[in-house]
Amino acid sequence: MKAAILIPVLTSKDAVGADALAMARILDASGIETRVFCLSAADVERKFWPAEQLLDFAGGPDDLVIYHYSTGWPLAVDLLRRARGYRVVKYHNITPPQFFAGLSSDYEAACTKGRREIATIAGLGLERYLADSAYNLRELIDAGAPAERGGVVAPFHRVEHIVAAEADTGLIDELTDGSRNFLMVGRIAPNKGHADLIEAFGAYARAHAEPCRLILLGKIDPRLSRYTEGLKKRIEELEIDDCVLWLNGASEAELKAAYVASHAFMLLSQHEGFCVPLIEAMAVGTPIIARATSAVPETLGDAGLVWEDSNPWLYAASAARVFADAALRTHLRDSGFTRYREVFANDVLESRFLAELGACL
Repeated sequence: MKAAILIPVLTSKDAVGADALAMARILDASGIETRVFCLSAADVERKFWPAEQLLDFAGGPDDLVIYHYSTGWPLAVDLLRRARGYRVVKYHNITPPQFFAGLSSDYEAACTKGRREIATIAGLGLERYLADSAYNLRELIDAGAPAERGGVVAPFHRVEHIVAAEADTGLIDELTDGSRNFLMVGRIAPNKGHADLIEAFGAYARAHAEPCRLILLGKIDPRLSRYTEGLKKRIEELEIDDCVLWLNGASEAELKAAYVASHAFMLLSQHEGFCVPLIEAMAVGTPIIARATSAVPETLGDAGLVWEDSNPWLYAASAARVFADAALRTHLRDSGFTRYREVFANDVLESRFLAELGACL
């Protein structure tokens, strides 16, 4: 047997790339010759091959092909159709295009194209349909994938690296100035709910006469400038400009510092296929307050305060309760770490992943 990991773009610190690279390492360790095939790669030490060469390496009846599906890619569909061995898709979800309507025609078109392929992938009759979450798996099954061939394996991740990292002391000093720190980690994109988060933070700032800060840690995409500028305008209208810190991407040391120095991780995202920052917060010990949308309740479990309501004052009041109640903070931290360790640690995920592939290994 040979194994091929297929992914359009391979980067080590991207959630999809981290998942793909971890799978490759696990298969290597199992004694299976494994190669990663992609269109392009950046910041990776592992050797990779052009996607077009996949079938020359692992196209036989005894071989394994795992495709990481997170965007539209006709070449991948063609390769899966022509592969003769054990074919697996790992579905990471694709943001519904309506989130980008009026903000970015490029993103709207790309997401439309990507989601159109859900039915195509579901109809390929693959040997296994894996997904990051039950939420993602339901999309595949609803599109026609056979439920008996489905399984859920949360994505492998770099959380251990963040936990072990030395926190950026300069950033910690900057953030530990007596302010209540609200943290959101995630790219600046409309499905991530930054607009609602700003409303919730603004409600807290108006209701409480104490220093507070909203930390928005995530890459700012120039292609979504209309969305970003809209957020900045609303921040100005709420007169909280001096209370919002933008961190346009971060090193692991800076990310660790942001989690350690924050009093609450607040996630008001409207669409998540899994949400790795949730388990980062669990592992580091930042209390979590979140909105119950898409895969968020499934990932979070009982490790945070989670509400279906979108009322910003509810989230402001939840933050106030967390800040004032030491017993609640301890409960959230303990519950978060326990859930991370028992459900999402990489060694747990490795056992689950190998069990899902048991029929072909």
